[in-house]
Amino acid sequence: MELEAAKELGKLIGAGIAVGTGAIGPGIGIGLVVNGALLAMGRNPEASGDLRATMLLGIVFAESLAILALVISLVLLFVI
Repeated sequence: MELEAAKELGKLIGAGIAVGTGAIGPGIGIGLVVNGALLAMGRNPEASGDLRATMLLGIVFAESLAILALVISLVLLFVI
């Protein structure tokens, strides 16, 4: 295998691993946040407005990690 082809293959594999592993954590985190919020809303329906705002904030923070993984994979593909 030529050196340039091996280098390109390494970039593609690295970018795929970065996105794949970077999406697992936020996916689990978002599931846990929504699960906890729905359980709390079921126990105390009067507080659902505050819980919904806090849940959305938690989802945004978890999703920012997935976006960071996407940016890292794009850097691996196009910059390095």
